[in-house]
Amino acid sequence: MSAPAPSMFTPAAKAMAQKLGLTMGRANLEEFADTLMELAEADPDIVAVTSDSRGSGKLAPFGKELPKQIVEVGIAEQNLVGIAAGLAACGKKPFAVSPGCFLTARSLEQIKNDICYSDVPAALVGISSGVSYGALGTTHHSLHDLAVLRAINNLTITVPADNFETREAIRAAALATRPVFVRFGKAAMYGLHRPDTQFEIGKAITVHEGTDIAIIATGETVIHALLAAGELESQGISCRVLSVHTIKPLDAEAILRTGRECGAIITVEEHLVHGGLGEACASTLLQGGEAKPFRIVGIPDEETVTGAQADIFRHYGISMEGLTSTALDLLQRA
Repeated sequence: MSAPAPSMFTPAAKAMAQKLGLTMGRANLEEFADTLMELAEADPDIVAVTSDSRGSGKLAPFGKELPKQIVEVGIAEQNLVGIAAGLAACGKKPFAVSPGCFLTARSLEQIKNDICYSDVPAALVGISSGVSYGALGTTHHSLHDLAVLRAINNLTITVPADNFETREAIRAAALATRPVFVRFGKAAMYGLHRPDTQFEIGKAITVHEGTDIAIIATGETVIHALLAAGELESQGISCRVLSVHTIKPLDAEAILRTGRECGAIITVEEHLVHGGLGEACASTLLQGGEAKPFRIVGIPDEETVTGAQADIFRHYGISMEGLTSTALDLLQRA
């Protein structure tokens, strides 16, 4: 019998979450599936297209309730994208759902040409992205997707951080008139936002105020940034945290404002340090004349260590403890 996967949060991190008044939600993938079914029940043009992934995409209930609004293509990701493009061209609103590692590698040409060049309003949903597959290793890690998709014209890229951002991102994708990519992991997430929080594609959300240092994060790393901000605050250091749920278009205004108002900046992402959020922010800051002490936290350019998602996060400093240490080191060097 295999040992249970380690928790994403250490006892100290859980204690900080409680101190900050955070409540544990469910996996964003589950929120996605329920939101998509709610939208599809009201709109028969919404169609889920899966590549042997309705189970891993939590879409089995969708298929049972709405069998005429789901298409199964099998393990054929290029076909998945092509069929989604055809459905969109015919007036349907397809959500093509597949593991992020395969969707954005095997099907890259189809994403570029069939979806983006053809300018069809299809939503591509990369599930179990980043290092969600853990010990399955490099073949199943999706650490390239933001880099390659950022390089393709006419594609909105969203990476929700919690259940609220997930729900709003899928609602926005259903209304979009251009191609959209949405990226999900598998872990259960704490809720990050107040009830009155406004969500808008292309606009980052400040989840913690501060001026000594800022952590700009995306997706499932945002919670670790927020917990680190709480720990830094207990040490007398104010830390701003931005949840950048939209990688493209990037909220340059919020990033430049953070550069002006904060003494140092860390970016954190569940992605290679090349080509993702960190390099996008670095380019924005330098071109905007806001050069500050800066550090990118992510997966380095090496053979990724093997282990559960939580093990990999901690190894590379994507944790409350790791980000706190990085912040203190950066401030000392500033």
